[in-house]
Amino acid sequence: MVLKFLRQRWQRIVVIVLSVIVALILILGFLINLYWSPILASKVKDVVSKSSDGLYQVSFSSTDLHVLQGTIVIYNIVLKPDTAVYNREKKDHLAPNNLIELHIKRLTLDRIHPLRLYFKHKIEIEDIVVNNPELRISYALNHTKDTVLKDNRTPWQKISKSLRSIHVGNIKLGDVKFKYEDYSGNKVAISELKEMNLSAYDLLLDSTTQFDKSRLLYCRNIIAQLNNYSANTSDGLYSYKINSLKLSTQKSQLTIQGLALKPIKPDLFFDKTLSDRFTLHLDTLQLNNFDFLTYHKYRTVGASSFIIGGGTLQLYGSPNPNPNDKADRVRSFPNEALKKVNADVKIDSILIHRLHIYYTEFGKKSKKTGSISFNNTNGRILNVTTNSKALQKNNICTANFTSYFMNYGKLNVAFAFNLTDENKSFSYKGSLGQIDLKQVNKAVIPLAMVKINSGTVKQLDFDIKADRYKANGTVKVLYNDLKVTILKADTVMNDLKHRPIESLFANVFILKHDNPDDPGKAPRNYNVSYTRPIKDPFFKSIWHTLLNGIKPAIGLDKKTQDATVAMIKQRQTDKLDRKSKKELRIQRREERKRKREEKKLRKNKSAPGLTIS
Repeated sequence: MVLKFLRQRWQRIVVIVLSVIVALILILGFLINLYWSPILASKVKDVVSKSSDGLYQVSFSSTDLHVLQGTIVIYNIVLKPDTAVYNREKKDHLAPNNLIELHIKRLTLDRIHPLRLYFKHKIEIEDIVVNNPELRISYALNHTKDTVLKDNRTPWQKISKSLRSIHVGNIKLGDVKFKYEDYSGNKVAISELKEMNLSAYDLLLDSTTQFDKSRLLYCRNIIAQLNNYSANTSDGLYSYKINSLKLSTQKSQLTIQGLALKPIKPDLFFDKTLSDRFTLHLDTLQLNNFDFLTYHKYRTVGASSFIIGGGTLQLYGSPNPNPNDKADRVRSFPNEALKKVNADVKIDSILIHRLHIYYTEFGKKSKKTGSISFNNTNGRILNVTTNSKALQKNNICTANFTSYFMNYGKLNVAFAFNLTDENKSFSYKGSLGQIDLKQVNKAVIPLAMVKINSGTVKQLDFDIKADRYKANGTVKVLYNDLKVTILKADTVMNDLKHRPIESLFANVFILKHDNPDDPGKAPRNYNVSYTRPIKDPFFKSIWHTLLNGIKPAIGLDKKTQDATVAMIKQRQTDKLDRKSKKELRIQRREERKRKREEKKLRKNKSAPGLTIS
């Protein structure tokens, strides 16, 4: 068939011409590869060195140019800083905060245009694909704002004599091994990530983009993705996991799906530490208008909003308080905790949606745990900042929350925190809607040794101004038909049992069963004045302040409590006295019995003919 085709002269001419063309293309490809590889290597090295002012150097072992495929493959690339240049810049206070080191075994550049590089001095590449690179970033706080360099030209201005532009359509880095070293603290903090993917789109460096602030590193968009990341805390008390993390520079958005913080088992946890135990699971976290470049440079966290969507927070109070800890726990106050954050933070608003909060504590007397819950919590926190300029304009952080106490009564509360006051002043006011008080037995039975048999809160209102030392304000609680049972521990049955006399006394003589006492009467309001013990954390001080208003409202004012305590002590004394008198009567009865037996024995000895052996 082939021989028949080649019988015609014109057919043979066509085959010869095509063979010559193919041979020329192959020879041309070989010559271009031989000629262009050194040119490309020189261009790349020159661009990297000039654009970084000599701080970075790049090297690679070899390159392959495939003309027909439009592909260049570069092997064993190493990008690393010149330590001599870095030390010189550091001495002149010009060194950057971040240093980058990159190792790539194989880099593929697809659909390149070498003729544009030669004739138009433009680098045009459609795709760059990098597999399994190793990226190392080290951070040291050398300066807190952009330095003014001696050569303040833009990177494009520095390379413009040899190149008019650089354009890359897509850059993809898969399965990145990432190591981050932070030297800004007292000791080096090292983080390592695996299986991270990075993608960059539309990298363009030319005269039109040299001042374009909408681009990061001259890319229209950079996306970083991390999936199924898990690790343990340095103290070994917690493990944490992130299902997925995504950063988009075009959207200025950081999104986390499925964040979980899980502690070790309670017995092991409290054997190792006296701290409270946390369990956290958040469905989504989203940081909007996040200035990633500023964070990368100076660890400044700036964002318009931070959204927390769905999740649970469980707090288990430590059953083993440290008897030697005399430190003031003012660090638990939000305005103090924010001040201690080792970063410049400015977040306009934090939005919380559908968060369930649980607090559990161990009752030492009952030997049981009690819990309270704030279900379906939604909130908005404004002006969360440590930035000095922002604090000069507005030093008040406000927070508004709605929740359902014990998944029943609707709670509204508004906080205002002074972020610059040394006394950590703050205020809070709010209200709790109707709730059946039997719903709180989960907490009061094990923690207060009291069972609420009946009672309905119609409305609880509070308005408190406080600081690290004291709290003052008003509390008003409207309720009906309050009746309780006093409990005590039954050590034999490992349970709680009723104290009928104390319960009767409390219901008849102490408790005020209604507020107002009678329909139509004015309700009782109470002024609160509470001095905070320095070991009390923030939420405990709030709870005790409110209790100082709630207790007198139900009849447990200080005078009544003192009288009740005195009565109970007297009753215990009387009980001991009765026990002592009973024991004394028994002792006297035994003594009389012993004397009768001795008398009888002496009488038997004196009888004639009787021998005692």
